[in-house]
Amino acid sequence: MRETLRFLLGDELRELHDVDPTMTVLDWLRLEERRTGTKEGCNEGDCGACTVVVGRLDGETLRYEAVNACIRFLPTLDGCQLLTVEHLKGPDGALHPVQRAMVDEHGSQCGFCTPGFVMSLLALYLNEDRPAEDRIDDALAGNLCRCTGYAPIVRAAQRMYDQDDRARDRFALAAEAVAERLRSLRDEEVLCVGSQGRRFYAPATEGQFADLLLQHPDATIVSGATDVGLWVTKFQRVLPDIVWTGRVAELKRLRETDTALEIGAAVTYTDAADAIAALYPDFGELIRRIGAVQVRNAGTIGGNVANGSPIGDTPPALIAAGATVVLRLGIERRTLPLEDFFLAYGKQDRRPAEFVERIVLPRPAPGALFRAYKVSKRFDQDISAVCGAFLVELDNGRVSRARLAFAGMAATPKRASAAEAALVGQSWSEASVRRAMAALREDFTPLTDWRAGADYRTQVAANLLLKLFVETTEEAAATRLVGPGRLAHA
Repeated sequence: MRETLRFLLGDELRELHDVDPTMTVLDWLRLEERRTGTKEGCNEGDCGACTVVVGRLDGETLRYEAVNACIRFLPTLDGCQLLTVEHLKGPDGALHPVQRAMVDEHGSQCGFCTPGFVMSLLALYLNEDRPAEDRIDDALAGNLCRCTGYAPIVRAAQRMYDQDDRARDRFALAAEAVAERLRSLRDEEVLCVGSQGRRFYAPATEGQFADLLLQHPDATIVSGATDVGLWVTKFQRVLPDIVWTGRVAELKRLRETDTALEIGAAVTYTDAADAIAALYPDFGELIRRIGAVQVRNAGTIGGNVANGSPIGDTPPALIAAGATVVLRLGIERRTLPLEDFFLAYGKQDRRPAEFVERIVLPRPAPGALFRAYKVSKRFDQDISAVCGAFLVELDNGRVSRARLAFAGMAATPKRASAAEAALVGQSWSEASVRRAMAALREDFTPLTDWRAGADYRTQVAANLLLKLFVETTEEAAATRLVGPGRLAHA
């Protein structure tokens, strides 16, 4: 067992011993390192003022990602490189091309949000060459600004590629050397750091992970901390022991078979999105609207499932597609349909020390109709009022199979069994769909809260079924909001 946290802060090796398991990267930077360029805005992963860039090994290759420092626990940097806005200036004090573009395009006023924007742009600059404007919008959706509006910042994102030869950027030139240093930090030991009797465990193998949970069955399992981070920063919860998935290669595995896509519990939204979209394009689009880039780079589909939130976005899509969940306790494994995993509000079919090992997403049958819809007050970075996902299979114009799943309509993600029954065996017609819409009232009695009222949720859920019918029968219908104020065909 290794009791030293090791990572690179820029080019400097940091080796830390007595580490608060839930100290955030933001607090460490500002309070311990006095690097105050990284700002605290919302402290919940929404505003992007705290954005930093983390370099991690993806196989043998160095990969840079923008993440929210305010909800990322410091020990999750083990084996990584951390870059902050202070690292951008050159040895002679010259601004980085990203910073020069922001100056030239007047992309900053008060400056509070600017370091976060700069770091999001740096990650984009290092990973992609001259992205389209809609991709720039997506990359910046997790950064909020109250002063400039976003047009100057988008222009800066376009102009930064004209400043210098991107291939000669000093971060690009140093990438292999940094990757080699990170490779040298790899080991198969369990990382264990902590203070005042609280511990952060980071096992290197799935066997170690399972054994640690048997020893600490009450420990909090953490992957991206996009939810657990708020337990600490907003609810001031003290978590005695944490077991982190982030070093377990088996849990980060994404595997395609002839019949399914197997998604390890620690696979992030970013890493899973393309493979899922190849099978279910609408599911891929749904993932694009989960949080923002910073959240999707850290958050995991397994965590979204294990958390059991009634308003999680991935469970309805997974349930509609017929996914199963594989659970592990010690050396024992069991598999169950995902809809059976959710028992009641805050309660899942998971025993002490048992954990989600992987999600198995079956390939769709030829000709299957699949759609997923997220309804929220904002297009980007908002929690759903209602999320609906539907899979319908037809045989000679009649519905042979229907799986209709919703979040935001009950205490758990849930199938609409009465609506399904109203469809199966019927012709795929507006009349049968409207009968299914009426049957939804038998399936759900939603709550009223600050996101939406019960009547609104009921009406929206029914309208989503009608939208499914329109999209699958009227090719010319423009039914999709693909960005603020932009409509498109499904």
